[in-house]
Amino acid sequence: MSMMLKSAASAFALLMLVSVACAEDKEEAQPSEPSCTGNTMQMVECLKAKTAEWDKRMNTAYQKALKDAGPKQKDQLRAAQRLWVQYRDANCLYYGLGEGTIARIDAGECMRNMTEARAKELEEVGEQ
Repeated sequence: MSMMLKSAASAFALLMLVSVACAEDKEEAQPSEPSCTGNTMQMVECLKAKTAEWDKRMNTAYQKALKDAGPKQKDQLRAAQRLWVQYRDANCLYYGLGEGTIARIDAGECMRNMTEARAKELEEVGEQ
């Protein structure tokens, strides 16, 4: 299979996954949220909206974890969170620098996915 055909197949598969994920979320979506179907720009906007939701949830969990942490843990949690944000941004920029318009979707999905994972991790810390 040629490299171009492999890239096209990968791009199509990613678009389908993002469309399905956004379509599932659409049931819970507020009327003001952007649609998760359509062109690249609409899909990127959908991913931005989803990331913003997870970012808010992550920040709430982070504040709770800071409040519940001991003095030594607070300093370490602050340092870890700052480094994590730098890592997430650098990691997702890598995807954003890819070829074609799919790179914008790749970068958006990276931001959403990593932010969701960190939010869930911090929520678990707060439950301990």
